[in-house]
Amino acid sequence: MITASHNPAEFNGFKLAHGFGTLYGEEIQQVRALAGTTEVSAQRIGGVTHDDVVPPYRVMMRKKIRLGPRRLRVVLDCGNGTASLVAPDVLRDLGCEVIPLYCDSDPRFPNHHPDPTQEENLRDVIATVRREGADVGIGLDGDGDRIGVVDDQGRIIWGDTLMILFWREILPKHPGTVGIVEVKCSQTLYDEIMRLGGRPIFYKTGHSLIKAKMKEVGAVFTGEMSGHMFFADEYYGYDDAVYAAARLLRILSHSDRSLSALLADVPRLPSTPEIRVDCPDEVKFEVVRAVTEAFRREYQVIDVDGVRVLFPDGWGLIRASNTQPALVVRAEAKTPEGLGSIIQALGSALSRFPDVGPLRW
Repeated sequence: MITASHNPAEFNGFKLAHGFGTLYGEEIQQVRALAGTTEVSAQRIGGVTHDDVVPPYRVMMRKKIRLGPRRLRVVLDCGNGTASLVAPDVLRDLGCEVIPLYCDSDPRFPNHHPDPTQEENLRDVIATVRREGADVGIGLDGDGDRIGVVDDQGRIIWGDTLMILFWREILPKHPGTVGIVEVKCSQTLYDEIMRLGGRPIFYKTGHSLIKAKMKEVGAVFTGEMSGHMFFADEYYGYDDAVYAAARLLRILSHSDRSLSALLADVPRLPSTPEIRVDCPDEVKFEVVRAVTEAFRREYQVIDVDGVRVLFPDGWGLIRASNTQPALVVRAEAKTPEGLGSIIQALGSALSRFPDVGPLRW
């Protein structure tokens, strides 16, 4: 696949798959080394086939997803990405009334950048849900593997809260299963998995890393704050945002409660979005290592991916971005005052490094 996913166009590159997984880390470096050699050991060259995968995909979705009696009004924003070619038809096939926004594939992305983790990219979805009285709003990213959700009141449901809804459906059918929690996610998600009888573990950010960990521990579901949702209970364990949307709609269609009502009991703790802080690739991992050791002297830390510092009133995260020359910072607390204190502590720790940009929030 040629894609930049949620990154700007200048980050376009090849996403390589082998067997049932994608290549990452050292495997990609091996491909890079092979690409620079003229020695070829294969006995024959490969071939190219052309298949129209949309019709069988639509048939598969109709077989896998059966909606309940409640007919849903859905605002769907494809952001002019590739999901435009299939998502509207799939949701209509399932019996939904679809109110489409920007569902014409256009790689120039003339309306907004197709990144549903950014609030400004969901503004039109929010406005349309409120104007049309829709049951839910859905935003998809440029290559159709990440989902953003807006509830019936026009409020954004971030990835970790959306996972709570999915876990409430899945865990009763798979008691005791491992729940992989990305280090950027709310403590509320971790606590809810435990309450439901699952075994939560914190793990690294990155869809290839998550998929590999799922296979290792036999997980049936997990997801990321960025909107990647990996279903392996009734699906194939990869991040298909159209399928994730269909699973959400199945839950809603079998309930007489609104999405906002279904999640009304989930605490809304004061938190930051993902904050990106400029930091050169060549020093970002050393910065994270140094910050980790500094915080470890005073606080309990989780260092599976960067450092998640456990403060008395919440937690703060500093990790190196997998895709950009940046650090990713996030924090959550029980009170607004606690959140401010955590952000101040993280910013103070980073200010000691001249190559690191300012932490703005």
